[in-house]
Amino acid sequence: MDNYKIRISGRKKLSGTITVSGAKNASLPELAATILTDSEVLLNGVPDVEDVNTMFNALESIGASGNFSDNKVNINFSNIKEPVVSETISKTSRSSILILGPLLARNGYARVSLPGGCAIGDRKIDFHLEGLERMGAEIKVEDGYILARSKRLKGADYTFPGVSVTGTENLIMASTLADGETILRNCAVEPEITDLITFLEAMGAEIMGKGSDTIRIKGKNILKGTSHTVIPDRIEMGTYVIAACLRGDNIVVKNCIPEYIGSLLTILESMGVEILINGDEISIKVPGQLKPVEVNTDPYPGFPTDLQAQLTTLLTQVDGISHIRENIFNNRFKHVIELNKMGANIAINGNIAEIKGVSDLKGTYLNATDLRASASLVLGALIAEGETYIDNAYQLFRGYEDMPGKLNKIGADISTMKV
Repeated sequence: MDNYKIRISGRKKLSGTITVSGAKNASLPELAATILTDSEVLLNGVPDVEDVNTMFNALESIGASGNFSDNKVNINFSNIKEPVVSETISKTSRSSILILGPLLARNGYARVSLPGGCAIGDRKIDFHLEGLERMGAEIKVEDGYILARSKRLKGADYTFPGVSVTGTENLIMASTLADGETILRNCAVEPEITDLITFLEAMGAEIMGKGSDTIRIKGKNILKGTSHTVIPDRIEMGTYVIAACLRGDNIVVKNCIPEYIGSLLTILESMGVEILINGDEISIKVPGQLKPVEVNTDPYPGFPTDLQAQLTTLLTQVDGISHIRENIFNNRFKHVIELNKMGANIAINGNIAEIKGVSDLKGTYLNATDLRASASLVLGALIAEGETYIDNAYQLFRGYEDMPGKLNKIGADISTMKV
């Protein structure tokens, strides 16, 4: 696994158009869902990011054939050759857990290493395993692996004890090949789940309740091949909209579905940002000094935890005191240490960040601790005086397709080095 360092020369004026890539968090479950058919599947708009490449490699390791280039994935699972996802693959991305449900449903046996990924707090997989057991699976965890067996999963009525995006996706996929009807309650309702269901329906799945927190799935014997275009990445949309608020002059963010980041846009408008929506384009104007704000992260359609770090960077430039309450993860303020190194004035009290602005940020040496933290540091570097160097920038490339290149096209000065 290559690692990277990013150098950014700050305080360059940004102007122009940025095009949003396909959604990483929709591509990952949809790639896993290709296990459910022995026919060819074509996915368009797949972002070329490290997490997606890790998932594609994992699928190849268990028997997939195909290729991934130019944001297109052609994949065929005519045979399951080795129903095992190794620790080598799982330790770099939590998305490996998404293979468990579809692999068990089709193959009757799956052995998946416990997942790694971002160190941003508890991300338990209990709901995945409990739901599969409710459907008749025999589950064991030993030697760092999840072992799951079932001759054929049975339809069940399962209520998630807490909202889980990947848990919802995993059980929906598993249910498409189960015997009988499955009812899943208290499901997550993120757009990526809706897109997954649209994809599964095109494969022949029978699913009711799309977009709601109660999903009914009538199991089939096998699904068919299809083609599908992945939705745009709403976290990338939000990241670039925030970037436009920081150093923007006539920035247009394209390939958007604005309603997906409605919570962010509402917050920005309350701060004084002028937002113009024209079809799939969002234009941003900051007419004067922005106002402080109080923000809570919540499951969709609330303000996403995946934009908390980026918004924190913006709030360092707001005249006054703002607060962000992190309600999703219990260890997601690691970017604060790094922003404070740059001159930010942020204090953490439990799950609340208090941000005092306006802070005059200065370039320095930083470390990216996780995917979204890395994006917040890039945003901070764009407005900082002098040069900023970000180590462990592999984290950024896990989820953002060529962010340095996209920002350079609108006036940034960013270079990337392998280390």
